[in-house]
Amino acid sequence: MKELRIRTLAAVFVVAGVLSWAGARLWNSVGTLPSVPLAAPIVLALIAAVLTATALSLRNRLKAQRERRPDAKGVEPLMAARAVVFGQASALVAALVAGMYGGVGVFLLEYLDVPARRDQAIYAGFSVLAAIGVIVAAFFLERVCKLPEDDDTGGGGAARAT
Repeated sequence: MKELRIRTLAAVFVVAGVLSWAGARLWNSVGTLPSVPLAAPIVLALIAAVLTATALSLRNRLKAQRERRPDAKGVEPLMAARAVVFGQASALVAALVAGMYGGVGVFLLEYLDVPARRDQAIYAGFSVLAAIGVIVAAFFLERVCKLPEDDDTGGGGAARAT
């Protein structure tokens, strides 16, 4: 399984941001701009919380398993892989959403004197922050689920082959 790359997420963010900014300018010249929903940052924050809770749970279970506690629940490799895939997918979508709302937010900076547009800019800013939280949580989850053999600095020829 390939790791998340900051470059990929940054490229998605920039492309979505530029297209969203251009689309907002075009849409504004034709009529009214679609609004940024208040639920956007809330949903993104919930996804970040779920990813963080999953990572913390898996980390605690793996730690108990390493310490060979008698009541330790093991972590199935397929479950860990599914969690990582969920985190990676969430990070990619969050980068896309952050770019979209970031582009709209940058466009709305010109209209901060209008109260409705100022509120939309604030919602867009919080959405970008929450999306960054999703990305950070996805990297944390990926790090928790990374096998020691996957380490680039140490041995593990068998782990590299898979």
